[in-house]
Amino acid sequence: MNLFLHYLGLPYLLSGIGFTIAVTALGLAGGLIVGLVLASMQLSKVGPLAAIARGYTVIFRGTPLILQLVFAYDALPHIGLKLSAMGAAGLALAANEGPFIAEILRAGVLGIDRGQLLAGQALGMTPTVLLRRVIAPQAIRTMIPALGNESVSALKNSSLASVIAVDELTLRSTQLASSTFDFFSIFFASGLMYLVLTGVIAAIQLFAETALDLDRSPSGRFARLLPWRRAGIAANSPAAGPTLPVDAPFEPAPSPMPNAGDVHAERAQRYTALQKQSATVQVKGLSKRYGGQTVLDGFDLTVRFGEVIALLGPSGSGKSTLLRCINHLEQWDSGEIRIAGKRLGFRVDGQQMTQGDIANERASAGVGMVFQHFNLFSHLTACENIAGPLRWVHGMAPADAERRARELLERVGLSHRADALPRHLSGGQQQRVAIARALAPNPRVLLLDEPTSALDPELVGEVLDVIQRLVNEGGLTMIISTHQLRFADQVADRVVFMSGGAVVEQGPAHEVLTHPRHPLTARFLSVMGADDRLKVAS
Repeated sequence: MNLFLHYLGLPYLLSGIGFTIAVTALGLAGGLIVGLVLASMQLSKVGPLAAIARGYTVIFRGTPLILQLVFAYDALPHIGLKLSAMGAAGLALAANEGPFIAEILRAGVLGIDRGQLLAGQALGMTPTVLLRRVIAPQAIRTMIPALGNESVSALKNSSLASVIAVDELTLRSTQLASSTFDFFSIFFASGLMYLVLTGVIAAIQLFAETALDLDRSPSGRFARLLPWRRAGIAANSPAAGPTLPVDAPFEPAPSPMPNAGDVHAERAQRYTALQKQSATVQVKGLSKRYGGQTVLDGFDLTVRFGEVIALLGPSGSGKSTLLRCINHLEQWDSGEIRIAGKRLGFRVDGQQMTQGDIANERASAGVGMVFQHFNLFSHLTACENIAGPLRWVHGMAPADAERRARELLERVGLSHRADALPRHLSGGQQQRVAIARALAPNPRVLLLDEPTSALDPELVGEVLDVIQRLVNEGGLTMIISTHQLRFADQVADRVVFMSGGAVVEQGPAHEVLTHPRHPLTARFLSVMGADDRLKVAS
C-alpha cells in the first residue's frame, strides 16, 4: 500500500499525465474541427463533397489508430513534413476522431424534426438563424452523451501514442515497471490516474446535461449562455400579468344566435363587398410535380383582401402543397405567385432569390402559416416560441417581444401556460400557441394547413373557436385547408373545392356546401356527411 501511494504522487508519473492530457486535448480539438468539416460536407447538397467526406470516413474509421500514428510520425517526413512525437500523436488522433465526431454531429442535426425547420423558414428565419436558434440548441443536447463517450475513448486511445515515443502516462508506467519490476503497484496507480481523468470527463458531461435540461429553470450566470431558454427570467418579468390556475380551461367568448336568414343576408353582402377589394394573393398557372405525379396542374386562384377561403378536397388533391408554395416552402415547376402584387421568391430580373433573401422576403411579405402538426420549437417555452422569432427575424427588443407574446397568449386563452414547454401542453394548446406565433408579426395573410386534423376530437373545438374569433375580428386574409365542413360553412366567405391539383368548383361557402354543382364536389360532400354536419338552415 505504501508503494502504491508513493507511485500515485510520483512526479515522474504525474508528468506523464500532463502529456496524456495534452495529446487528448490536441486530438479532440482537431477531431472536432475535422468532424465539423466532414459533417458539413456530408450534409451539403454538393455530391462530390459528400463523396469525399464519406471516402475519408471509410479510410480513417477502417484502419487502426496505431497505424495512423506510425504513418504520421514516420511517413510524413518523407514528403517534407517533420512533426514532433507530440505533434504527430495529436495529428493522428485528430484524424482518427474526426469521422466519429462527424457522425455524432450529423446524427444530431438529422435528428431535428423537419417540421420545426419548415416552421422556422415560414417565420422568415435565414439558414444561419435557423442553425443557431433551432438546430444547434437541440442538437447539442442530444450529442452531449455521445461526445462524452468519445472523449473518454480518445483519452484511452492516447495511450497508443507510446509507440512513437510520446512520453505519456502509459509509457512512463511501462518504463518505471521495467526498472523496478513492481508491475502491480505501478499499473494499479496508473489505472487509478486514468480513472480520475475519465471521471472528470464524466462530471463535465453530467454538468452539461444538467445545465441544458429544459425541465430545470436556469439560474445564475450560466443562464446567460442559453439564449434559447429564458423561462426562468421571463417568469419574473413585470409583463407576465396575472397567473391563472394551471388547469384553467379555454372558454370561448359567448356569441349571440342570430336568425339564419339574417346571417345569410349579411354573408351575401360581405361576399359581394369582398369581390371589390384588391387582390392580396394571386396564383396563376401553378404546376407542381413530385417525380411523375402531378400535384398542382395549372392552378389559378385570386384571394381578396380580408377574404376567408376554405380549401376542400380529398387527400392528395394538392391543398397542403398549394399553401407551402404560397409561402415558398416548396419550389414549383411553372406559374407564379404574387403577394400584394409582389412576386414571391424572385428578383426583379426574374432570377430566383437565394435562401437567405427568400427568408427575408417571407418576413417582409406578411404571410403567416399554421401547420397541421403544430411544429413548435420543442426547446422553447410557449412564450419564447412567439417572442424568439420576433427578436431574431424582426429585430424587436426583447421586452417588447415578450410583451407581444404574452398578449397573444392571453388572446388565445393560454396566458397561464406561457412558460410551459410544448411537450407539457395538450395538442389543442400547442396549436393555439402555433396560431399565436403566426399572428405575432401582424401578417397580411394567414395560411392554416389542416389545423385540427392532428387533434383528438375533444380538442378540435378549442382551436376552431380561436380561428372563429380571428375571422370575427376581420381584417386578416385567411386561406384554410380543412375537412371540417360545418366550420368551413361558419367562417369561410368562399369555398374552393380541389381535385387533381385544380379548382373543380368555387363560390360562396354556404351555397357550394349545400347546393354543389359539380358531381365531384357533390360526391365528396356526401362521403364527408355534409347533410348531417351542416345544421345552418338554407
